[in-house]
Amino acid sequence: MSYNSLILRIEINHFMLNFGDVASAINKAGGDITSIDVIRPGQETSIRDITVHIADTVESRVVDTVKEMVGIHLVNVSDRTFLAHLGGKISIQPNMPIKNRDDLSRVYTPGVACVCMSIHENPQKAYSLTIKKNTVAVVTDGTAVLGLGDIGAAAAAPVMEGKAMLFKQLAGVDAFPICLDTQDTEEIIRTIKAISPIFGGINLEDISAPRCFEIETRLAEELDIPVFHDDQHGTAIVVIAGLLNALKVVGKRMDQVRVVVNGIGAAGVSICKMLLAAGVKNLVPVDRDGAIVGNNTYENPMWNWLAQQPQVESVAGNLYEVIQGADVFIGVSRGGLLHAEDVKRMAPNSIVFAMANPNPEISPEEALPHVKIFATGRSDYPNQINNVLVFPGLFRGVLDCRARRINEPMKLAAAQAIASVVSEDELSEQYIIPSIFNEQVVTKVRNAIVQTAIFTGTSRRIPPDFR
Repeated sequence: MSYNSLILRIEINHFMLNFGDVASAINKAGGDITSIDVIRPGQETSIRDITVHIADTVESRVVDTVKEMVGIHLVNVSDRTFLAHLGGKISIQPNMPIKNRDDLSRVYTPGVACVCMSIHENPQKAYSLTIKKNTVAVVTDGTAVLGLGDIGAAAAAPVMEGKAMLFKQLAGVDAFPICLDTQDTEEIIRTIKAISPIFGGINLEDISAPRCFEIETRLAEELDIPVFHDDQHGTAIVVIAGLLNALKVVGKRMDQVRVVVNGIGAAGVSICKMLLAAGVKNLVPVDRDGAIVGNNTYENPMWNWLAQQPQVESVAGNLYEVIQGADVFIGVSRGGLLHAEDVKRMAPNSIVFAMANPNPEISPEEALPHVKIFATGRSDYPNQINNVLVFPGLFRGVLDCRARRINEPMKLAAAQAIASVVSEDELSEQYIIPSIFNEQVVTKVRNAIVQTAIFTGTSRRIPPDFR
């Protein structure tokens, strides 16, 4: 159960009831009044803002109770989440003040002309003379927003703004939301290429499969800055990080475990690829129609690629059949698919990452009596598998070394870096993955990215701390 704070703006008719009646009614409906602000006092009527701490399950009951009271006019209902979004969550600030004509002549006209011509003669100078060296575009078309689906570009903007905030707060990266009002693959590619000169990297977000695969692949090939689809690779990186530590806890090896991945969309495909890169020898990808069988042919090009990998099992079956004897279950599908009897049939000391949001594939209450390690994508359970552990440090690294692209060794290095934040003394069934607020995460991921980019030849600059 999650909790929230509602702000109820009410107009009270003092001849019909007093405020004590209102407070009592709210309390009986399940709300806890934490503050009262008088907006407009008066003898006959007054307007007040009442802040109520409330469980999500009784929110509508509290609101309806107030609405139905005689002598009360419910003016407005808002909560802290909505208030935090008023006017947007990010802004642009100058690095220096413009106080006089001399300042103006240096930052704009006429002084800026010589800087423009310097970049014209050597485009690489954009990294040192503009915001390019520290700026990332967070780009979406709003077709696959987590838990919400295809809600469109404008409705996806609050998510992109929130991501920009995390970039800045956690890694000092300036990120800007770009919400594209088109679902045409070619138009998206063309638009991102057209706006790319001012950005040092592109973070693709919430773009539906299978279009997201072509968009990322094409952009990575046609641009000279790193392109990263976080829903795919961010998820995969943090899954591998958690799995590396989970396997230590249960005493199993990556090349010996049998892994079932359920939900072979954008995230599922990338997880499977990284599992293979990490050394998994027995993989069972599963989607709605059952297991993707080795050596079979499929219309979906990514499923077809998976079927050609020798590590993918060649035995057909649905999820409930193939999960028998599995050491690891990784779910990026939908809530409530599994029950206790399903995970009971897994191998001893099993690992379950149930990452469907907002409801996992199996609840912890059902799973924990029968599995050794349980993780979800939620913050209210232990072992949260969250992309926020990845993208701030990853982009800090690629910007610092001016990487051309993000390759597979860099992704695996990021996973290993995240896993290393949890020390041997800290490692346990309840703690296989660090908190997103652990200050070591960004630093370790950044360093791993820079080191691997230099080693694999994709960096164009060696940061001072690596010289």
